Amino acid sequence: MTKALYTDKNLVVDILTQSFADNKSVNYIIKQDNKRAIRLRRLMAYSFDACYSCGEILLSNDKKACALVIYPDMRRTTLKSIAADIKLIFTSMGLGNIKKAMQREAAIKNIHPKRMIYYLWFIGVEQTEQGKGIGSELMKEIITQSSKLNRAICLETSTLKNIPWYKKFGFTIYKELDFGYTLYCLQKE
Repeated sequence: MTKALYTDKNLVVDILTQSFADNKSVNYIIKQDNKRAIRLRRLMAYSFDACYSCGEILLSNDKKACALVIYPDMRRTTLKSIAADIKLIFTSMGLGNIKKAMQREAAIKNIHPKRMIYYLWFIGVEQTEQGKGIGSELMKEIITQSSKLNRAICLETSTLKNIPWYKKFGFTIYKELDFGYTLYCLQKE
């Protein structure tokens, strides 16, 4: 596993855009129109930048998988972050999705453990490389990294078929949220 450089942004955005194209949770906040694919890409670019400033972006050694991690305790509201949020609203979400996005984020934040966490925002593998163990190797290294930092890993998924994979690594579901789809909240101490 390596830490991504800013020059890896397009690679990471490509992997995540492919991996999350049909994701219910992601599509919940993206405006669903003929520009949906562009909007998804902009969301992933926003996420990269957010993690680059207050977390980590990790790449598998072969650069076929990536993970975006945020340290919520390090996230600060600045003029730059406000400008990025406004840009996200207009280029990805659309004004009509602001309220539901804010409500969802508040609900998620409210149930996170009240300790230092390692928030695994996104993990993705190139579609042609899925099922080959690349994501599993990356997850093992993520678990090692979070353990060194003494932080519980938290994540959410709306993809039911991913839950057994997370459970294989010791994650447990601690909450289910209903947003018209079920969002499974998992953690690993």
